[in-house]
Amino acid sequence: QVQVLYDFSGEPDSAELTVHAGDILTVTREDVGEGWWEGTNHSGQTGLFPAAYVEPYEQTDFWEEEWDDDWECSPTPPIPSHDALHTTNETNPEGQGKPQDESAMAPVFGRKNFNRYSTFVKTGGEDYILGGSPRYVPESEKVHIIEATDASGGYQWAPSTSPPYCCVVAQPKKESKFKGIKSFIAYQITPSFNNIQVSRRYKHFDWLHERLEEKYSLIPIPPLPEKQISGRYEEHFIERRKNQLQAFVDCVCRHPVLSRSPVWQHFITCTDDKMWKAGKRKAEKDEFVGAIYFYAIEAPEGTINQHTLEHDTISCAKFVQNMDSAVKHLMETAADQTKKHQGPYKREYQKIGQAFYALGQAMGTELPKGIIHEKLTSAVKTIGDSYNDIGKMFEEQPKVDWEPLGDMLHVYKGLLSSMPDILNLHKKALQTKRECQKIAFGQKLAPNQLEGVNRRTDIVSYALLAEINHFYHERAEEVSKALKNYITQQLEFYRKITDKLENALRALEV
Repeated sequence: QVQVLYDFSGEPDSAELTVHAGDILTVTREDVGEGWWEGTNHSGQTGLFPAAYVEPYEQTDFWEEEWDDDWECSPTPPIPSHDALHTTNETNPEGQGKPQDESAMAPVFGRKNFNRYSTFVKTGGEDYILGGSPRYVPESEKVHIIEATDASGGYQWAPSTSPPYCCVVAQPKKESKFKGIKSFIAYQITPSFNNIQVSRRYKHFDWLHERLEEKYSLIPIPPLPEKQISGRYEEHFIERRKNQLQAFVDCVCRHPVLSRSPVWQHFITCTDDKMWKAGKRKAEKDEFVGAIYFYAIEAPEGTINQHTLEHDTISCAKFVQNMDSAVKHLMETAADQTKKHQGPYKREYQKIGQAFYALGQAMGTELPKGIIHEKLTSAVKTIGDSYNDIGKMFEEQPKVDWEPLGDMLHVYKGLLSSMPDILNLHKKALQTKRECQKIAFGQKLAPNQLEGVNRRTDIVSYALLAEINHFYHERAEEVSKALKNYITQQLEFYRKITDKLENALRALEV
């Protein structure tokens, strides 16, 4: 049995049970998930209720209740048991564990904060802000945030102590297993720090992406290529997917946190099947995921400037909103131009070429033989050949300008689409902090508890600002690089067209 600590109104026409402070419930299920239990009230009604709103109930004699009342000197409401909060509240062996009473703050919140669909709650964000589940953090998991020393200012992820590196995705080839029943494309990945090649399938990339998204709730994970069933063994599709996987790998390698992530390192270095499976299981059982990972962040000690924080987050939200539509439009343009280069543009230039070539053939038919006529006929055919070649050039050109630009935009669009959720998660953290401040004002929250809430919220804010700065810097560099490549390839393309036409002109002048 459990005793209800705070009122909870169940949603109409749902499986939720309305309960009131002081009610005694009989728990029938604790494995409902997402912080919910199932139980029956004194009237025999059965339904779901928040586990954080109850504590184990034990009947006591009247004199024991009076004894407890006499010695109750704090205005703080009864604190639920540890189990009711679904927290472990382990003590940090290095002395970094939070005070035990910090992990027992969930029940002081009203129903409006218990959002059954909130990503913030599901990822453990609220539990972290309230000081639940503190734990020892190994050095391999710790990341640091520092104040930027360059002109840009702000905060940034501390650079890795290891030298920067890159990974090359190459040699995609069709492989099979089960005696050819199942076939797939394998990609070879070679890190620059060891030059040892590993073979990975798309499904391995997909698994990695899920792990990274689960682990790093404040870091936008670059997107993978779109899944495709038909035509996945065609040469152009395989090459394009390889390039898009390379863009994903490059983005991870450049990130100061993702590039040293244990699951990423396992992905790019493990060559043994047994070790791969063991590492895979370890990654899937990783405890430092979602908001729990915030315990691994070493942020500046000072209180964050709220004005700067608000300005930077609002600016980022506006930037993301504006860029999202602009990037989408340019992506559509790149895809449209690619199709036109390989279709209408190619056909139109080859039609021109065929028309000139037909003219040259006609000019050489049934005419007296003469040097002038033969040279002119040959020159006209050269014009036709030139335009035909230009048509072929149009077909091949997107591979070096529009497609690379589109691949960069695909990554950019994926990162942009993740930012609203990240900003919203941070917003929820601030809301939880403000709610705690209201409760503290009513003397229902101890000063040391509020101090802990403020510090943990600042850590989330520092992490957000560090990621925003990385996002701006990284995207500026990548957009600049992609546009330089695009313009360079366009110049080279039209130089080749000019060369073709100049060659045709010289044929006429001979």
